[in-house]
Amino acid sequence: MALNFSLPTPLGYFAALVESDEHFPLLEAVASLAQDEYPELDVQQVLGDVDQMAARLARRVAVDAPLLERVRALNQFFFGDLGFSGNVNDYYNPDNSFLNVVLHTRRGIPISLAVLWIELAQSLKLKAEGVGFPGHFLTQVSLPVGKVVVDPFTGQSLNRSDLRERIAEIHPNLSFEEGSELPLALYLQVSRPRQMVARMLRNLQDIHRTQQDWPRLLTVQERLVTLLPDAWEEVRDRGMVLAELGERQRARQDLSVYLREAPDAVDRETIVDRLAELGGLLP
Repeated sequence: MALNFSLPTPLGYFAALVESDEHFPLLEAVASLAQDEYPELDVQQVLGDVDQMAARLARRVAVDAPLLERVRALNQFFFGDLGFSGNVNDYYNPDNSFLNVVLHTRRGIPISLAVLWIELAQSLKLKAEGVGFPGHFLTQVSLPVGKVVVDPFTGQSLNRSDLRERIAEIHPNLSFEEGSELPLALYLQVSRPRQMVARMLRNLQDIHRTQQDWPRLLTVQERLVTLLPDAWEEVRDRGMVLAELGERQRARQDLSVYLREAPDAVDRETIVDRLAELGGLLP
C-alpha cells in the first residue's frame, strides 16, 4: 500500500498553526506568511535563526539581572548591535512583512520588528506584548513599577508625554485631564497574537489592493478568512477579489455567504448589485 507523505500547502500549514488561541505560535505563524511569495522558504530555518539570536543575547545577560537591565540589554542588542530599524526608504514594500527578509536586511515595519523584539524579550523572561497603537504598532514590557513602551521602528523608549503627543497628532481634539490615565490606557491595549497576525495581513492587503495586484491579494484574503473565520467582511473581500480575477462562481458563493451571515451590513445594496452583475445570489 502506497503511503502519501505530501507536504501541506502554505495555506494548510497556516490553518493548522492558527486553529486555536491556546499556545498560539506567533513567530511561526508570522514567518509562514512569506511562503506565498517565497515557496521554497524553510520556516523552521527562520525560527532557528531567531533562536540563534536569542542564544547570543542570553550570553550577554546574567540570569539574575534586574528586569530593567534586561530591557536595556535587549534594546542595545536589537537596535544597536544587530542594527534593526524601520525601512523608511521603502516602507510599503511587502518584503517588510516577511520575517525571512527582515532578518536579512535588518529593515521592516513596526509590527514585523515588534514580533522579533517580543520573541527576544520573552527569551529573557520578560513579559513583553504588542500594543495596537493607532497608526504605529508598539511594544511594551510590564515591570513591577510600571511599563516600558518601545517604538520598534526607531528603538525609542516612549514616556507618557511622548505617547500623548502621538495620540494628539491622530486625535487633536482629545484632551487629557490632569492626572488622568484612562485615555492613555485605552490606546495601550494589548494586541493578542491572532490580532497581530491579522494586522500584518491587512498591511499586505492594503499594499496589494492599492497596486491592484489581484493574485497576491487573493492569497492574503485566503489567509484572513482562515485566521478570522467569523469576520464576514473578509469573505466579502475575497469574493470581490475573485470577481476581479474572473472567478465568477466562487465570487458569487462568497458574496452570497456574506449577505446571509451579515444581514444588517451597511453595504448590502452594493453587494446585491455586484452579485446581480455576476449572475445573482446563490442558494
